[in-house]
Amino acid sequence: MTAQADTRSITEIAELLSTRRVASVDLVGACLERIEARRDLNAFIAVRTDAALAEARRADAEILAGTYRGPLHGVPISVKDLVDVAGTDTTSGSAVPPRRGVTDAPVVRLLREAGAIVIGKTNLHEFAFGTTGDETAFGPVHHPLDLTRSAGGSSSGAAVALLEGMCFGSIGTDTGGSIRIPSAACGIVGLKATVGELSCDGVVPLSTTLDHIGPMTRTVADAALMFHAMGGALTTPVRPAEGRKVFGVPGQYFCDRLDPGVRTGLARSRRNLERAGHRVVDVTIAHAPWTPDVYLHIVLPEASAYHAEMLDTHPKGYSPGVRLRLEMGRYVLAEDYVRAMTLRATLKAAVDRALEGVDALLLPSLAITAPPLGASSVDVDGVREPVRAVMLRLTQLFNISGHPSIAIPAGTAAGWPVGVQLVGRFGGTAELLSLAAAAEPHITAGPGSVGGGTG
Repeated sequence: MTAQADTRSITEIAELLSTRRVASVDLVGACLERIEARRDLNAFIAVRTDAALAEARRADAEILAGTYRGPLHGVPISVKDLVDVAGTDTTSGSAVPPRRGVTDAPVVRLLREAGAIVIGKTNLHEFAFGTTGDETAFGPVHHPLDLTRSAGGSSSGAAVALLEGMCFGSIGTDTGGSIRIPSAACGIVGLKATVGELSCDGVVPLSTTLDHIGPMTRTVADAALMFHAMGGALTTPVRPAEGRKVFGVPGQYFCDRLDPGVRTGLARSRRNLERAGHRVVDVTIAHAPWTPDVYLHIVLPEASAYHAEMLDTHPKGYSPGVRLRLEMGRYVLAEDYVRAMTLRATLKAAVDRALEGVDALLLPSLAITAPPLGASSVDVDGVREPVRAVMLRLTQLFNISGHPSIAIPAGTAAGWPVGVQLVGRFGGTAELLSLAAAAEPHITAGPGSVGGGTG
């Protein structure tokens, strides 16, 4: 075993596990060594050392006996500590009293039934209410490329654990971009399925109508394996879409202000797709500038309602920034919430219209590269903007509309990963994955290019 990062894909190690050329117990052991070697990154809140090794030995015995469950059998994964795992605390990255996971959340149970092994629970921006991973009772999550930089959020630890070979797949959650933002910042794949397609039962809510859950992986193929397992379907390999496809780039609002490196990454992706024979056209999403106001008038009161009792009984347990946002929710008027929910339907219809005549939307996942930890604002294309607003701007609309979206690495800018996202038709997550598998080689340096590809 080695403390060096093992960045093979699930697809690659599944073949080795199934033919007993690799043992699950060795994979788990290597991941545990890597977690210990990079404790400075603060990726994990809890590590299930003994339980994971015992489960790995059981998986090896099952495979040896001819009881192979599929490509996730014996594969170590991590779970964001917002999601219940039986027998562990769900801290949500907070100092307020945790809840005890009596049973596995459905997505965890289904992954375990497919043979996956939960190696531990990852650190996050407290209660998923932030984009940087620096507001957490367990210390900030650090970017592996520079400990002074953010790995994105709120699924910060999940992205870092995957990037650094501490697991082979991660479960993240996404309310305004919390899977896709850290995926872009770290150069990995992150999928937010259509709203409601994967169960959020057993997950501490941030916003009950905007919350999504999904896989974070090294390749689109791996994301498809985890997605299908999390939904209780057979974990069959994804088939890349065939034929010439049409991608729509929504320039207005989404491409108005981008870091130059992000703009270059999008242009490179567009050019490579066109060279491969696909069409890329410009589209407009009507009313997109409404997004931040609609989002805030939904997420703030819904989050505040869930935390109301804890805010009264344990106010000092929250970090100041998260507590402030939760308190703000108490002052949103009912009529503003109802109005936002009405406008939500309007924005969904606008995304539907933008998808007419194209197979998917193509746009950046994150307007900037990984920002400094603790920064309150950042310069974007010559304009100083709040970090939180900048990091949410390109992703949060698709939480409001509920459309499936997948973040894919799109090279590097000055050594930092950049990413693009593909957005598919409502209810068409499987089709989006097929399309993403076909586009992936033209957007990244090829499947397996964890960390942003070659640039």
